Amino acid sequence: MSLVGQWDELQAGLPPGWSEQTVRLRIEESSQADRAAAILGPLNAVLTTDGTLSLRVARDGSGPGPELVRRLLGRLDGERLHGTLELRSTAETEAPAELLRATLAGSWDAALAELPADWSDLLGEIELGSSDYLDPGAVRLAPINPRLVPGTLTLHFRSARQFGYGASPGMVRRCLERCDEAGIRGSVRVLRVLSDTRPVQTQGPVWQLSGRTV
Repeated sequence: MSLVGQWDELQAGLPPGWSEQTVRLRIEESSQADRAAAILGPLNAVLTTDGTLSLRVARDGSGPGPELVRRLLGRLDGERLHGTLELRSTAETEAPAELLRATLAGSWDAALAELPADWSDLLGEIELGSSDYLDPGAVRLAPINPRLVPGTLTLHFRSARQFGYGASPGMVRRCLERCDEAGIRGSVRVLRVLSDTRPVQTQGPVWQLSGRTV
């Protein structure tokens, strides 16, 4: 099985509230361990004398995120550097709320936690902390189709929990994680939310903000 496939299996078996994990990667050909370590450099992986790489993964921004790990493991697969992944430990200790909110993904999690359990559609807002983040942020957020509010550092997006118009909550989080990994800072909040909608011959609800349809 590919390293990405092994990674996906490990992640599927983690408890929902995990905050960090330690993973060990053993390269089949010890002579390729140095090359693997170079590719995994952004993860600060520790290479031992037996060709094993140890890396820490975190969801709160204090370490490499799972999406970055997956992307770099894909590079190892692309170079046919085979190996075995093993989950060594996990932690479910909740990080302080202020630390979670310091990341865009954490801010999104906090916003979702305040919604009713049956929410179906929402209009969200991402406020970037600097104009320097606009272009790189737009690239990483492209899958959720953000719309820039003219003259501001604010992006609007839509999310649909089960069906209809808007990115899934998981897709929104993955895009925000990519922003966090690139050092893009800001905050996320929910502007409008609807529960248990049932679209008929339409993709979903329509909102208006300041006279503009969004």
